[in-house]
Amino acid sequence: MATSAKQNPLEDKDPTLTKEELNARREEITAFYKENIPHLEVQAEYEMLLATIEKSRAERMQAQMFMAQQYASQEEGGSPDSEEAKAFKQAMEEAAAKIDS
Repeated sequence: MATSAKQNPLEDKDPTLTKEELNARREEITAFYKENIPHLEVQAEYEMLLATIEKSRAERMQAQMFMAQQYASQEEGGSPDSEEAKAFKQAMEEAAAKIDS
């Protein structure tokens, strides 16, 4: 039974490079990285914008949960003049003002 093993083309080459070949390779790699920097800067800006959006969503969710909890505690028998009711009303007014601005 014959085996058809593929040979690695790199195995045929001498792994040692001359000084000129190393310098050429370094220049090639450096040029590659420099060409990709603008693309990476755009990607970094995109990622920062996504992070800002996610942070805003989390803050909004937290505020909504707080308001829902305050509303629920009022519905359970809290008096409309209690400190919790006043804090809830103030939070609702501040949230409405942020939405309007």
